Amino acid sequence: MSRRLIHPLYQLGNPQLRVFRPGWFLTLVRPGTEQPKDTAQFRVPMEMTKYDVRNYLQKIYNVPVVTVRTRIQFGSNKKRNHLNQKVKQPDYKVAYVQLGEGQEFEFPNIFPEKDTKAAEGSMDEVQEQFMEDERQRQKSDPRRGGVTEWFGL
Repeated sequence: MSRRLIHPLYQLGNPQLRVFRPGWFLTLVRPGTEQPKDTAQFRVPMEMTKYDVRNYLQKIYNVPVVTVRTRIQFGSNKKRNHLNQKVKQPDYKVAYVQLGEGQEFEFPNIFPEKDTKAAEGSMDEVQEQFMEDERQRQKSDPRRGGVTEWFGL
């Protein structure tokens, strides 16, 4: 069963301007396990069917879709609130979309790895300088003659 939105048939003014937007949002998620190069994983609303997902991607984003597989992920109910009552997370649907012939999908690398080489003024040098200062500060004063620091005069 697909969700239909009710739009007004007539609106005052000329020309008749109507913008039809889909009532759903698809969220691209990074898969937890290795998947084929031509498969993308989406988190979709529970009301959305395989045919809705296919039409959504083909009509709006012009993505060639071969097949769509869906599954329902049940929400966890292991958490408890401050009153020690069980709290269940909501269920959601996951769609696996296989792209057309010759199409490959690679999840974008949003956070590229930084160079591990220590540059001048890097965190490693700052941390080493801090540790050296702490060692100097914690050395006992030779003029105190073995009396501990907390025993002040």
